[in-house]
Amino acid sequence: MFMSDGVLLSGMDVFLEGLRMLFVTLYQACTKLVGDVNSISIGHGTNIQDNSLVHVAKPNLSGKVLPTIIGSNVTVGHSAVLHGCTVEDEAFVGMGATLLDGVYVEKHAMVAAGALVRQNTRIPCGEVWGGNPAKFLRKLTEEEMAFISQSALNYTNLAQVHAAENEKGFDEIELETMLRKKFARRDEEYDSMLGVVRETPPELILPDNIMPDKVPKTA
Repeated sequence: MFMSDGVLLSGMDVFLEGLRMLFVTLYQACTKLVGDVNSISIGHGTNIQDNSLVHVAKPNLSGKVLPTIIGSNVTVGHSAVLHGCTVEDEAFVGMGATLLDGVYVEKHAMVAAGALVRQNTRIPCGEVWGGNPAKFLRKLTEEEMAFISQSALNYTNLAQVHAAENEKGFDEIELETMLRKKFARRDEEYDSMLGVVRETPPELILPDNIMPDKVPKTA
């Protein structure tokens, strides 16, 4: 698990599967997980982005005490609020969305950015809901549902990069900085005209899974 500086964990009942599975859950700066009056459960591969708040519900008008349950491979966008709700595996919560007590987001469902989902609303699999109050907008395409899974994987891979960078010492960082400056002015077209082949130092090569769409150039 990678957890950036500025993340706040509050309360005794916060359970993170990522703690038992290295580099699988990414929490960004200023995110707050507050399990003060109930429990918060977050699955592996889930990313909760900066300025988000995950809280739980104490007894309310419905008489329910609600935990917050977030499944695996879920993406929660910046500044979202999840309060006493359940989000199943491989769902997507957009930036600035608010999920109130008793909301249930099924697998492969999407809550649009800025949406306000009212209490006890259930968002079915494969649907996009948005607006204030949130309403059904349309069905997700197969490509969009695949994107939700890929989005979570991309953030998991990014967490690995950040964790590896954080483990480096000062001297190693200074060396890489110097190498990046040295190779920043490379002009591959000009080098090709001169018949020059420059090898990129291993220290500057990112793993392939960080940039899955990058295709190596062929001669």
